[in-house]
Amino acid sequence: MKIIRWVLGRLILAIEFVMTPKGVQRDAQLQKKLDEETSKYRLYQFAACPFCVKVRYAIKKLNMKIELVDAKNDKHHQAELVAMGGQLKVPCLRISKDDGEDIWMYESDDIIRFLNQKADAVSEVTAAA
Repeated sequence: MKIIRWVLGRLILAIEFVMTPKGVQRDAQLQKKLDEETSKYRLYQFAACPFCVKVRYAIKKLNMKIELVDAKNDKHHQAELVAMGGQLKVPCLRISKDDGEDIWMYESDDIIRFLNQKADAVSEVTAAA
């Protein structure tokens, strides 16, 4: 079973490499604003997890700079995810707010929806200014 999972994992990573999107091109000011916002985000993930690949694809497509951490091989990040997020489940997006509160968001579809909304909101605020 380990061999099958290893082979499937490598296949998933190869497909991700081939299918990597270029990313949205934005005005420099808008990209800077989005980068500032997403600098407070951290994605806990496993490299070959299909749901993590799905979220990483969306991050690349949206041209967001979000720190990726390995919750499988890095015991420190794994312990942090369990202690603060509540469970060892990936993908998990940690959103650090300015007031010091952290939001731990699980489920790939929820994370992608949130990131799309954040990109749209930054665009709308910048366009209105």
